[in-house]
Amino acid sequence: MLSVDEALLKLKTQPYADIGFAKVDLHRKIRQGAAEVIYGAGKTVPQISGILRTMTEHGQDRVLITRLSPDAARELSKDFPLRYDPLSRVALLGTPPEPDGIGTVVVATGGTSDIPVAEEAALTAEALGSRVVRLYDVGVAGLHRLLDHREQIMQASVIIAIAGMEGALASVIGGLADCPVIAVPTSVGYGAAFGGLSALLAMLNSCASGVSVVNIDNGFGAGYLANMINHMEAKA
Repeated sequence: MLSVDEALLKLKTQPYADIGFAKVDLHRKIRQGAAEVIYGAGKTVPQISGILRTMTEHGQDRVLITRLSPDAARELSKDFPLRYDPLSRVALLGTPPEPDGIGTVVVATGGTSDIPVAEEAALTAEALGSRVVRLYDVGVAGLHRLLDHREQIMQASVIIAIAGMEGALASVIGGLADCPVIAVPTSVGYGAAFGGLSALLAMLNSCASGVSVVNIDNGFGAGYLANMINHMEAKA
């Protein structure tokens, strides 16, 4: 815990660090409850290293990196003790927090091919402090697989439904659950799936109430939003 004087000093100091190629947001955790997350795709190893070093030098002991290539992870691991998952391409510097929040985040996929996106969502939520239950390969082609997990679905505080092809999983889960459902269309599917566009449009047109949709393959966005919902409290 910070003292009042320490907190005041932090608020008075520069809210970001300009390191030339990046302006690292040092106050994001104060504003939003979670520190800046590094999007690894398109950044060089020296750029990611510079951002990481800046964040840790300013007291950030936990940093999440998404879309980080295996080669970049290997190079960065020489200087930083990263936890890296090659399937989701998510890396975490520091130790995940003990899970808290109002309940459990359920991450469900239509098929095994959706798991990389699902793991990005699950690891994001875990890194931010949520307890996650994974229900993989429970798509509508075998509905009994999903119905076997009705208890976990009905006990969840928020559900992330991840599917490609026709994207029907989100509507089915939305019709079973009494909590918010975050739908994630994936680029899994044959030609007419149009790289996830068919699933995106299907999820946007869901007839189930309480279903919201993030961008194609955006597991990070879904995991971040699910964690925010899982930590909501009534505001006077």
